[in-house]
Amino acid sequence: MEQMIQQMGVYFPLVLSGAKALLVLVVGWVLAGMIAGALRRRIAARPEIDPTLGGFVASAVKWAILAMVLVAVLGVFGIEATSLVAMLGAATLAIGLALQGTLSDLAAGFMLILFRPYKIGQYVDIGGTAGTVKDLNLFVTELATPDNVQIIVPNGKAWGSIITNYSHHDTRRVDLVFGIDYSDSADEAMAIILQQVEQDARVKSDPAPWVRVTNLGDSSVDLTARIWCDAADYWDLKFALTKAIKEAFDTKGISIPYPHTVEIRK
Repeated sequence: MEQMIQQMGVYFPLVLSGAKALLVLVVGWVLAGMIAGALRRRIAARPEIDPTLGGFVASAVKWAILAMVLVAVLGVFGIEATSLVAMLGAATLAIGLALQGTLSDLAAGFMLILFRPYKIGQYVDIGGTAGTVKDLNLFVTELATPDNVQIIVPNGKAWGSIITNYSHHDTRRVDLVFGIDYSDSADEAMAIILQQVEQDARVKSDPAPWVRVTNLGDSSVDLTARIWCDAADYWDLKFALTKAIKEAFDTKGISIPYPHTVEIRK
């Protein structure tokens, strides 16, 4: 019995230290999340501050707090900060080799926030992966596809890939191609296209709409319309004009031929 009491006396301080460390870790983790969330909301409420910067700063603050929590947890076990620095210095090479991918993502995250090739809310293509930017933090970029699928892109991959930003400029050009039959009048078809384009208020007058014969295909004469609009109106305008011009062609007797070949007999 006396031996059991002695063993409990040996292990009790260790158990107590473990409980304190766990408490510090849990409280620190919760506080880090709360502070980062509050900071993110505070920055989001300021329209003059880029929301991409807000998310990045909130993420950096969260990880900084967690680092301090880690130091506090080690302090519970009697490991002083100076000793911790010495330990980290000795383990720098091993940690760098083990986390080189993560450190690369971290460095790329700073480059992305510094040069800002994309922002939250913009539609981008990163190395062949397209979607709307939902978040940019220290390590990853979160995208949402048009069908609302979440895609996580490591910042290192994003920074090292070709980035196509469809939302960077305020305006975009809509290209529409229509094939008409060789027996139809190209001038009449172009006039119909131009009429439908000019009737839509979303089409900008500068640059002026452009309609030309651009190709003589195997089965059709191809007409191309190039028009400019606000970037936010791109898809709605493209779909609306495609439908309107098709219906106008039907009304005026302009046919859109399907691919076919004509046999010439001698």
